[in-house]
Amino acid sequence: MCIPTNFFKNLIFRYLASGNTFTDLHYSYRIGITTISKIVREVCMILWLVLRNECMTEPSLERWKEISLVFENKANFPNCLGAVDGKHVRLVRPQHSGSLFMNYKHFFSVCLMAICDANYCFTFIDVGAYGRNCDSTVFQNSLFWCKMTNGMLDIPPPKPLPGTVNPILPHVLVADEAFSLSEHVLRPYSRKHLNHNKRVFNYRLTRARRYVECTFGILSNKWRIFHRPLNVETNLAVDIVKACCVLHNFIRVRDGFDYEDTLTVVGFEDFRQGLCNRGGGQSNASIRDNFSQYFLGVGSVPWQESMI
Repeated sequence: MCIPTNFFKNLIFRYLASGNTFTDLHYSYRIGITTISKIVREVCMILWLVLRNECMTEPSLERWKEISLVFENKANFPNCLGAVDGKHVRLVRPQHSGSLFMNYKHFFSVCLMAICDANYCFTFIDVGAYGRNCDSTVFQNSLFWCKMTNGMLDIPPPKPLPGTVNPILPHVLVADEAFSLSEHVLRPYSRKHLNHNKRVFNYRLTRARRYVECTFGILSNKWRIFHRPLNVETNLAVDIVKACCVLHNFIRVRDGFDYEDTLTVVGFEDFRQGLCNRGGGQSNASIRDNFSQYFLGVGSVPWQESMI
């Protein structure tokens, strides 16, 4: 029997947007659960393969510069290429997996690592790492990290921060305490013994990093499939997450970038902080210190003192 294309679209969007189970769809559409599973798998793979080249391509040099400028204008954080974070996507226990997918909160999950821009669009995602891993480990095993550390990304060269001549500073990603400090990744200062300078920096970094939290919030509220554990094979779970992320970008581009501020992230769990190596070396610490000094001088904003 030939199934119309519109039927595929209706079924997959209902599945992703409503959070219905395969059993729910079986009773609604009167087709077998195995057939539904095959449709979901095939359509999710097609969505990813087709839309990623349109909505989630690797940024060019000019695109990186545009992302940095938007972060500077919206978040008052110059030389910023994006905000990075990871989330646990809940799974029903995968068969024969032991404790590989068991995370620190004692439920099963795969990891979604993502970098987003200041328009709440994903620029990079990595999906499928075991739930037992921490943010920094997942990120440092990703293709993006490999390309970045080996100079294979067309990111802008280091430059002075606006209104200054020196020092020349690299373009960076902003992250939380779960990530390691590196040349291109800034994390907050440790919460112990924070002086005024460090508190200001932590506020400014957190303000920029909230864009990735809002992006996850928009994603989980749009696609209610994330509101319950995914009761599918691990490979299919990965395909579902990738399809939702690329559809998120497609909708953002189509509908425009009106501000959607939501920190209500339903269905995702944060990574555990403090378990990975967070050291970054003296040179990386000096990069962070230079940003900190900038936010106290030329780069200060009027409201920062009241926010710390």
